[in-house]
Amino acid sequence: MDQMQGMQNQQQPSGMQNQMGGQQQQMTYQTPPPIITTKDHLYLNDMLSWNLLAMKKAHFFAEQCQDQEIKSVLEKTGQMHQRHYQKILSHLQTQQQQSIPMQ
Repeated sequence: MDQMQGMQNQQQPSGMQNQMGGQQQQMTYQTPPPIITTKDHLYLNDMLSWNLLAMKKAHFFAEQCQDQEIKSVLEKTGQMHQRHYQKILSHLQTQQQQSIPMQ
């Protein structure tokens, strides 16, 4: 009986936990802020690296593959990662151009 009550108490969040959870909500922006923090920069760099690596791996395995159906899926996957890489890069370039003052 005591174990059952203990388990129920663990599953039910306390009032303090509910209040804390409500305070941890993040602000959402309608447009991105005009600056990129160091943390944002590192994450964007990681995203570029992940997409570049996935693109290279998909291309490599597509070249090795003899089954045309699988080869086609791998090629499409590589193209998708290339589009994602280009999209992230274009966002960064647009951000950089907007931050440069016009003379």
